[in-house]
Amino acid sequence: MSNRKPAPPQISPYVFPVLLAGFGLWCFYDGWLTTDPEMMKHQLFNRIASGVLLLWAAIDFVRTHKREKTEAIKAAQDTPEQPPTA
Repeated sequence: MSNRKPAPPQISPYVFPVLLAGFGLWCFYDGWLTTDPEMMKHQLFNRIASGVLLLWAAIDFVRTHKREKTEAIKAAQDTPEQPPTA
């Protein structure tokens, strides 16, 4: 019996883009859709923040996806092929 502990779970690399998109959607709602008079004071900030955050989330999502795909291809190339067993 082995005394090795299993590795702790890792956080997905997509957590940051999802958080950015969530904050971007929140700012989008407050900047463009809400009718709350209190939020009207911050309307310009929320409109600019929503554009910046949503764009940043999209760019980071694409960049993360490309990096994950490249790492998967590299890992597949580094793994020696197993001959089929009959």
